[in-house]
Amino acid sequence: MFLDAFDIYLAGGVLGAVLKEGWSTLELNAAFVTATFIGMTLGAWFSGILGDRYGRRFSYQVNLAIFGLASFAAALAPSMQALIAARFVIGIGLGAEIVVGYATLTEFVPASSRGRWIGILAVITNFSLFASSMTGLWIIPSFGWRYMFGIVGVLALIVWFMRKSMPESPRWLAANGRADEAEKILAGIEAEAARKGPLPPVSAPQRAEDQGGSVWRLFAPPYLGRTLLGSLLHIVVGFSLYGFIGWLPTFMVKGGHSVVSSLGYTTFMSLGGPVGSLIGLALADAIGRKPSIVGSSIAAAAFGLTYPFMPDGAPLVAVGFLLVTAIYVLLATGFAMHVPELFPTRYRLRGTAICATAGRVTTALVQFAVIAIFAWKGLVGVLITLAGILLFQAVVFLIFGFETKGRGLEEVSGSSIAADSVASRRKIVSIDAERAADRI
Repeated sequence: MFLDAFDIYLAGGVLGAVLKEGWSTLELNAAFVTATFIGMTLGAWFSGILGDRYGRRFSYQVNLAIFGLASFAAALAPSMQALIAARFVIGIGLGAEIVVGYATLTEFVPASSRGRWIGILAVITNFSLFASSMTGLWIIPSFGWRYMFGIVGVLALIVWFMRKSMPESPRWLAANGRADEAEKILAGIEAEAARKGPLPPVSAPQRAEDQGGSVWRLFAPPYLGRTLLGSLLHIVVGFSLYGFIGWLPTFMVKGGHSVVSSLGYTTFMSLGGPVGSLIGLALADAIGRKPSIVGSSIAAAAFGLTYPFMPDGAPLVAVGFLLVTAIYVLLATGFAMHVPELFPTRYRLRGTAICATAGRVTTALVQFAVIAIFAWKGLVGVLITLAGILLFQAVVFLIFGFETKGRGLEEVSGSSIAADSVASRRKIVSIDAERAADRI
């Protein structure tokens, strides 16, 4: 997840550099960003389908190999057009990783501490914003932008080999009639946990498990409202990250700053990534997801409206840091934690993928709008637009949002996986018999 986000965030520094070198133009830079998000859209969509069909582990390994190998191609690109094509392929892997990563960990951790664990993952993931900016500040002026892609390619292949031992999600196995395999993985987890002391007894109510169906069920009640809320979160976070943060080095270069100066400013602001994720980690299980989403949306809107009126130097960096921090509180509590909680196990990756796809499509299309707004009203116009959609999101979640803090995934989704393997097997046998009768 760290490498995935690192690869996404390196675009800001790389695009500022290729523009300064005369290797690219604003229009080609916009095409680069759009190609990234078209790829991420396809990756998000197909990772959801493959992850719900073949398992989380399978989808995880495929997407990592894609963006790792394509990063090498980007490092060797002979022209901006070739770089854009390589970036499209990279985007397929990047979009898949984001969908699978948070949703998979969500299925492994208990309800009482789920926000904390997802928050920790978000902190690690979003520390890459600072790491990417700092690495770019050193690598790009000294060695050139190509080395940024080469670093990602090498590290991604190392992680691919390390992650081959990752277990499959027991929830996914149980939901797909593979109770024995789920039980074996859970027994291993319990044996490891029991080394620290006796485990408490498990008691869970039996509910009818939704046996799944077409992905189009997510566009009808009772899931439609959740799909719309999750999609709105992805759209707003996408615009915040890639309509503002991703373009910031380029905006600064166009405003007269040098590449080194623009990277220096954005590096300090990017510390808001891990800081915002830490704040989200603290808030999610303390006050809940809904208040965190509403509050961070309002805060980001306020800082966004203030930012363009700050003078160069410490005031600009300080307000920029607070703006980035608020955006990353929203990312950690909404994008990372809340969206995977909205859907039952059989639909979790597809539901998350639909929301991610909506965000990616919107973000891809909005890149040229960002250029038009910047040309028309400058950075002020871009940030007024950002503040407007953040405030809209705050109102929507204030009215229609619901809380998932401390609630089991089955309770939230209205369905439950059986609490013990015997009950699971009986349910599966009954389901298989019903399906057989239907076929006859």
